[in-house]
Amino acid sequence: MSEKPQKPDAKDYSKTLYLPQTEFPMRAGLPQREPEILNYWNEIGLYDRLRRSAASRAKFVLHDGPPYANGNIHIGHALNKILKDVVTRSQQMLGFDSNYVPGWDCHGLPIEWKIEEENYRSKGKPKPDFRDSAAMVAFRRECRAYANHWLDVQREEFKRLGVIGDWDHRYATMDYFAEAQIARELMKFAANGTLYRGSKPVMWSVVEKTALAEAEVEYEDYTSDMVWVKFPVANPAHGALASASVAIWTTTPWTLPGNRAISFSPKIAYGLYKVTESPADNWAKPGDLLILADALAESVFKPARVTAFEKVRDVPADSLDVVECAHPLRGLAGGYEFTVPLLAGDHVTDDAGTGFVHTAPGHGREDFDVWMSNARELAPRGINTTIPYTVDENGALTDQAPGFTGKRVINDKGEKGDANEAVIKALVDAGKLLARGRLKHQYPHSWRSKKPVIFRNTPQWFIAMDKDIVTSSPPPRGVRGEQGSLPRSGVGGTTTAAYAAYPPPQPSPARGEGVHAGDTLRARALQAISVTQWVPPSGQNRINGMINSKPDWVISRQRAWGVPIAVFVREKADGSAEILQDEAVNQRIAEAFETEGADAWYMDGARERFLGPRANEEWKKVDDICDVWFDSGSTHAFVLEDSVHFPGLAGVRRKVDGGRDTVMYLEGSDQHRGWFQSSLLESCGTRGRAPFDVVLTHGFTLDENGRKMSKSLGNTVEPQRVMAQSGADILRRWVCATD
Repeated sequence: MSEKPQKPDAKDYSKTLYLPQTEFPMRAGLPQREPEILNYWNEIGLYDRLRRSAASRAKFVLHDGPPYANGNIHIGHALNKILKDVVTRSQQMLGFDSNYVPGWDCHGLPIEWKIEEENYRSKGKPKPDFRDSAAMVAFRRECRAYANHWLDVQREEFKRLGVIGDWDHRYATMDYFAEAQIARELMKFAANGTLYRGSKPVMWSVVEKTALAEAEVEYEDYTSDMVWVKFPVANPAHGALASASVAIWTTTPWTLPGNRAISFSPKIAYGLYKVTESPADNWAKPGDLLILADALAESVFKPARVTAFEKVRDVPADSLDVVECAHPLRGLAGGYEFTVPLLAGDHVTDDAGTGFVHTAPGHGREDFDVWMSNARELAPRGINTTIPYTVDENGALTDQAPGFTGKRVINDKGEKGDANEAVIKALVDAGKLLARGRLKHQYPHSWRSKKPVIFRNTPQWFIAMDKDIVTSSPPPRGVRGEQGSLPRSGVGGTTTAAYAAYPPPQPSPARGEGVHAGDTLRARALQAISVTQWVPPSGQNRINGMINSKPDWVISRQRAWGVPIAVFVREKADGSAEILQDEAVNQRIAEAFETEGADAWYMDGARERFLGPRANEEWKKVDDICDVWFDSGSTHAFVLEDSVHFPGLAGVRRKVDGGRDTVMYLEGSDQHRGWFQSSLLESCGTRGRAPFDVVLTHGFTLDENGRKMSKSLGNTVEPQRVMAQSGADILRRWVCATD
């Protein structure tokens, strides 16, 4: 007898169940199976088959906002691309010919930085001298190769996500035909009179050596030096102010050499205050007379260590516009002998400070606006309205800041320099410092370098927001005149009848053919916003506010890797620049870019080549490049209108043009400041309407604590790892299931 237990002779009931017999494995095996499925889609030409099957339908085009070609994709890319794929597939199933052409942004500073770091700094080699055309072109080719490498890497990663699109006809802003079209778009702004070279304070990155757009700036905590300063009254409104001083407060002492005025508010109550008691070693002495906002007097005297003070009398705000002061640094290096007028400004409040705002028109937007709006009245008073260039591209004070030449506001590493201390010491020596301290507050930083930026007066290229546009066509419906005022914001809708009465402006209207009062870029953009469908609707209010308050669009950068501002200028006596208007010159430029790329602009003999018979005239080639936001904002001009390079989109005719097709833009909410806005402005300036019919906005990926995922926080999820372990369909299900 066996000691081992005997297995009972039981029936296997599993064999009695009627289960389906399939070829599917028990486990999905997505990491292994998905690449096979993708290969099959590629073999059968799935995207082309979808196009052929829907050839007679109305088109739905999801125009791709270009990611930047400089690294592997991250979880934010995955979220965005999967959402786009879900939308395009859904529209196909809803009965449209649903098209998706992927694209990439390829120019700009991040790639320049990488090339400088990897090919030069890390090897101890000097950065190329861009004054040498051969060195410039060679460097640009290095940038192009780098962008091309990462474009190919990202393309394969996006395809691995299961995204269906016309990958064989992708777009890139560095393609030769794209660079040519971007240059043509800029020429249209030159032709319609809105492109100009101006002198204006812009946000400047000392570390990156370039101007920054608003979309390239983020606000971070920063500790600033703050000072309260006395401006002695030189020409009082009445005798009681003869020995008084106007007190100002600023967190940027280094801007004081650029001071040219003091701003006040007619709505604020001011008074003349006398110091009656203070410590013996104090900067504020007994007997000092200060003009301050009544609401702020106590908050000024506290940091000034004034132990007792009294109000002498009211100072009527309506009398301040005739008061003139001396600069607190008068007598230093003979450079501050000018008069400092008091000017009314809407930006002045009595919430903080002194009720007066130190006004340096080269270092702030409100300062610039106040100064320029009063320039016509100041000149007859003998006040020079020229705005000085007090800070150079390295963050160093110039000869136009006498006594401080070479002092650094910010050094090459983005650290605080010695300019503040030098100015503060000079104020102490002059007996004009009332108090000093430090303030931790939100301050603008470059989102790339994460270092603080400064406002500095620079010659830059702008597109005017409020200048009447020269055009050969009437303005879009709703912009002016008998069509009524701008429609109210807050009403989303499709872009059908809004522009039906008027065709868009011709691409290159001849100067002087027609100017319609009120037909400005801002007016066109606001009108276009009102007839676009915004999803969610709150996006309309968001971009409306940004366009309403947007200053003139700064489109120039002082860098190497980008599309040049391909115009020729002639200097004028007033410091402005006349832009050459010559169709033959423009055509030679565009044709060269089409066949050789924008490198042609920087090659030896480029000036003479493009000017041709006009080379003996005093025209100067502009070597600044376009801001990359202008690049990406122009993508609609070639992707949606170039049937040669994008045959799948041939024949797109939107509802605004009398057709039946729809164009959607879909990006994260940060693009109201970025791509949505630059695309809107570019298209409104050149075509009189928005480049989109529907704008859909999504949010950002968050970690378990509700924080935005970012590499710097170390809280990201790598989509490549998820796909390798679980498959792309897991990511896709997560995106679709997330609110």
